[in-house]
Amino acid sequence: MGVSMATARTWVERWERQQELYAVDREERFTVIADVVERTVAGRTSPMLLDLGCGPGSLAARLAARLPRAEIVAADMDPVLLELARTHHADAARYVDTVIGADGWTRALGLERPLDAAVSTTALHYLSEPVLLRTYRSLASLLRPGGVLVNGDHFPPEAAPCADLTAHVGRCRSERTGGHAREDWRSWWDAAAREPELADLLDERRRRHARHSGSGGDEQVPVSRHAALLRQAGFAHVAPVWQFGDSTVLVAVMGDTCGLPAPAGT
Repeated sequence: MGVSMATARTWVERWERQQELYAVDREERFTVIADVVERTVAGRTSPMLLDLGCGPGSLAARLAARLPRAEIVAADMDPVLLELARTHHADAARYVDTVIGADGWTRALGLERPLDAAVSTTALHYLSEPVLLRTYRSLASLLRPGGVLVNGDHFPPEAAPCADLTAHVGRCRSERTGGHAREDWRSWWDAAAREPELADLLDERRRRHARHSGSGGDEQVPVSRHAALLRQAGFAHVAPVWQFGDSTVLVAVMGDTCGLPAPAGT
């Protein structure tokens, strides 16, 4: 099922371009996530990080470049995207095939010490509220005191008129930056289906999707509910640290200390 480096590079680069259609200021969002993680792990010689729904390794690769001493575990269930990540971003992370939120999914991670940070971007919005709560509880059990969960995704406001406005602002931003002219998610997959090196992986992907059909979609869980679920799961502090339209980076902190080093001179 392996793919060549040249093929992996082609499809990862196309993935990066098409994702800019959906994630407003995607590179800035990645940078903000890395800012939070860097601040949280300051002074730690080998931070332990988990990338949830890693896809082809986009966020893991950026974190590895920013924090070269970090140990990163990257999890996803999509065999195509995982193989692209293992080939194109082989040194960024240890990639794990698991279904986030399923029974026993954390055992597959093979973690031998507590996490300093768990991160995700545009990957958890398909989970229903009960599965989100279960997932957040699992992550709370894996994080050290002061560790963080950093989730960059589309979080609609609770009120429908406001949700419509935040989505509109995001679409306008995408159009101004040329995102509307890019390849979209569906056309990327349609084109990938014609790539001979991905044929076996795509067959496996179809089998997996058939097994998990009806298990999730875009659940549109508002940011206020995410915050409530995170607190219910055991996180002490929850706050957005960046937002444009409905694209938000939400941070949840374990324990009572916020996990941050004391300012210089204290």
